[in-house]
Amino acid sequence: MTGSHPDIGPELRQLAQTILDRLDPAVRLAAARAAGSGDGPGKCQQVWCPVCALAALVAGEQHPLLTVVAEHSVALLAVIRAIVEDTANMPPGPPETPPQPSGPSGDEPPPAGPGRYVHIPVTVEE
Repeated sequence: MTGSHPDIGPELRQLAQTILDRLDPAVRLAAARAAGSGDGPGKCQQVWCPVCALAALVAGEQHPLLTVVAEHSVALLAVIRAIVEDTANMPPGPPETPPQPSGPSGDEPPPAGPGRYVHIPVTVEE
């Protein structure tokens, strides 16, 4: 992942790490409760029904959608943690250079880099 996320500064990286450290135990606990607790399966077992999942959550019952959400939440936190750790181990990139003025005419816009606005002239012919 060379050059990935070079714009994340050390302060933002530390903030993300702090949030992950505090959020991770709560998400894991919720995932464990969703997977193993409850009075058993709820009345409705439609896998993708959010209303049934919410009703099961309120009633303390287990629902397949709650299990899926819990598992994916843990996986998402692992991915975010890997991204934060990856950016912490990257060497700093070269400093950005200011855009150079275009040729002597000044009519040409400077070449666009990734993530920059590019004006595209559009003509409509009927």
